[in-house]
Parts: sequence; C-alpha cells; structure tokens
Amino acid sequence: MPDRQSTATTLRPELPMLRAYRLWFEHTRKCAAGCKSVSKAQDGCEDGRQLWGTYRLTRIGKATTS
Repeated sequence: MPDRQSTATTLRPELPMLRAYRLWFEHTRKCAAGCKSVSKAQDGCEDGRQLWGTYRLTRIGKATTS
C-alpha cells in the first residue's frame, strides 16, 4: 500500500500573544465608539483599551484572566 500524505491540514493552536493582538485589531476595525480615529491604542474606547492591555500583558508573559 503506498504511503499517502494526509490531505487534511492540521491546525496549530494560536499563540496567546497573536490571539490577543488579533482580537484587538479586529475590534479597532469595527469599533464605532472611536477606536478607528485615534492614533494610540490607549486613546480608544474602554473595550479597546482592555483588549490592548491584555495584549501587552500577554506579550511580556504575564498571565491574564478573561
């Protein structure tokens, strides 16, 4: 029987830092409360600031609680 490669792709788990950044980035693109028009993440809406804070903590390796 010939060896065949599986056609199904194996999904790798997303890194926590990249997931946190993706969630913040997706929020800023959709936010109607002002995250689109600010130049700093700290100047965005409360949800945007919270997502950015989670990203920053994850980036330096601190544990976060969701």
